[in-house]
Amino acid sequence: MAKNREAVEERRDTNALLSVLDAADRMPGATRLRARSYELLSPVPGSTVVDVGCGAGRAVAELAGRGVHAVGVDPDPWMLGAARERWPAAEFREAGAEDLPFADGSVRGYRADKVFHVLREPGRAVVEARRILCPGGRIVLVGQDWDALMIDSDDAALTRTIVHARADLLESPRAGRQYRNLLLDGGFNDVTVEVHTSVFTDPRMLSLLTRLAEPACTSGAVGRDRADEWLAEQRRRAQAGRLLIAVPFFVAAATA
Repeated sequence: MAKNREAVEERRDTNALLSVLDAADRMPGATRLRARSYELLSPVPGSTVVDVGCGAGRAVAELAGRGVHAVGVDPDPWMLGAARERWPAAEFREAGAEDLPFADGSVRGYRADKVFHVLREPGRAVVEARRILCPGGRIVLVGQDWDALMIDSDDAALTRTIVHARADLLESPRAGRQYRNLLLDGGFNDVTVEVHTSVFTDPRMLSLLTRLAEPACTSGAVGRDRADEWLAEQRRRAQAGRLLIAVPFFVAAATA
């Protein structure tokens, strides 16, 4: 029974995350950011491109539409189940970023979007990416800086506390700003870095704010009353069309 409850909770958490990701992925800025990441990959038709931490598989399907053999990799079996259901013609494999199921030098492109902040040692993932990429292969890393989220609020100090408290619960919340040095340390060449800021005003993004406030409250960084007041203010802003969240995304690219 305990295992069944854990499975139900895990699926519920996955579905909640999927709803947040789906809402974000549909934003025009997110569509442009994905397109930019594909452009930086310089995909060669017929070559193999790996999307690490593929989630529900949207990028895998979009890359396949560009004529490459796209393979999605994710360690979460529930997320992969959703991906296979949505994109039955695509290829997905269960694995983590530090141990990929590909031979040395066997892929032409490597992409990881919103992945490195959950890794305890992002450098290990970069070494693994270098291993599977062929000479001249391309790597593209995309991710937000969790310590730099900008949220309009009447209480700026409380907002900073919530943002930083949530960031501190992640394994590598500032991985985005570290992409360049991670790639240089991993032996990559022609490293470039861009920053694209996505602005969200859609009320559906309230779920993101809840996912910031609740862990900050649970960790003891803010009290329950203050967290509830902050979320109530954000709901009022959403109802009045005054919600604003700005998220800086780092996009780094390099050649193996």
